[in-house]
Amino acid sequence: MFTISDLEQLQAEHPEWQMELVDGSILVMGPSDYISEEIGAELIRLLGNWVRPRKLGRVTGSSAGFILPRLETENGIEADIEKRNLRAPDVSFVRAERLKISKRDFVELVPDLMVEIKSKSDRIKPLEEKIQLFLQLGCTVGILIDPDKLTLTVYRINQEPVILQNNDKLTLPDLLPGWELTVSEIWPPVFE
Repeated sequence: MFTISDLEQLQAEHPEWQMELVDGSILVMGPSDYISEEIGAELIRLLGNWVRPRKLGRVTGSSAGFILPRLETENGIEADIEKRNLRAPDVSFVRAERLKISKRDFVELVPDLMVEIKSKSDRIKPLEEKIQLFLQLGCTVGILIDPDKLTLTVYRINQEPVILQNNDKLTLPDLLPGWELTVSEIWPPVFE
């Protein structure tokens, strides 16, 4: 059973590794494929260009770690605080009023928006499970982007997922009033 302190020590010893702590196990994440990373970078750019001038909050990429609260207690007794999960969505947004000042550390909160982008080697089920965990812990919206199917699936707690394709528009009025994204805008361009 590893702790967040153990993960921090491993990260200091291996800064080139991207890791998450999941139920006491450390997951070492491999690098993303080029298309997945390009999609993430474009989404961060589009979100950031809307969020920052309006001072709506903070947008981060796949290296920003969130220390998550426990979903439940273990055997009715509060679990050891050091055994909490530390996860890093591919893209995240936190409303300004929830994180007024950035921290030089992992933040102890659940983002308002979290996005997972399916890499070439990823399986869908673990990505959906990660999104559901974040939603159960208080995330407002989870999004799964699948470059293989050219779909963007929007998840909200206690609602059916909504699948969007190329010309569909993603709006998040409860988080980003006025912002809209045509799904095809995030796919990598083809240069002739």
